[in-house]
Amino acid sequence: MSNQKTIPQEIKKAWENKKGPVVFTTVSADSEPNSIYATCVSLYQENSIIVANNYFDKTIKNIEAGSLGSILFITGDDKAYQIKGSIEHVTNGAAYDNMKSWNPERLPGVGAAIIAIEEIYCGAEKLL
Repeated sequence: MSNQKTIPQEIKKAWENKKGPVVFTTVSADSEPNSIYATCVSLYQENSIIVANNYFDKTIKNIEAGSLGSILFITGDDKAYQIKGSIEHVTNGAAYDNMKSWNPERLPGVGAAIIAIEEIYCGAEKLL
């Protein structure tokens, strides 16, 4: 996570205005992409996004194989943002505890995928 960046205020505001689930994409060791809709997501600290591992299957295998990841979301005014970075999956510690505090109790929340923000795009424009 050496290239990790701080989330700019513009992106924080866009995140607060996101609509619907995000699309979380990882890639297998064989270069096969896998995208999932994720509703249990949150900005974490000043430089990460957490996705709750409620029902990961291919996603966890890809993370364990060292996949980078991307989060795609759209705002209420229909602007699309993509955030890219390395991923760490944890099952204890501060990030895991944070996820458990907002993940719905009816969902398993077996782990937290932490995406270290390294690049941000709005459409084709690189913001970070």
